[in-house]
Amino acid sequence: MNFYSIRDLRSETKSICENIRRSGEAVITNNGKPTLLMLDISEDNFEEIVRAVRQAKAMIAFNSMRAVAAANGYMSETEIEEEIQAARAERREKN
Repeated sequence: MNFYSIRDLRSETKSICENIRRSGEAVITNNGKPTLLMLDISEDNFEEIVRAVRQAKAMIAFNSMRAVAAANGYMSETEIEEEIQAARAERREKN
């Protein structure tokens, strides 16, 4: 996988895009930290790639929430039910 800085992207956009077409992907860094992932796509697979990327991001977020929940302790079924009831009551009050 190739890495390019934001500065490289500004000054060498065409060359970087050509490299991505050949290699399939590249990482763009900002101050040495990965910031963007650029992928080679076509009209034929655009929707599929977007869907796959969104699914991967959702899975990462879910796993992160799961880790936080495990670190903080899980809620009991009673606590969950109380939260649901409170949210429903709040929604009824607004309507």
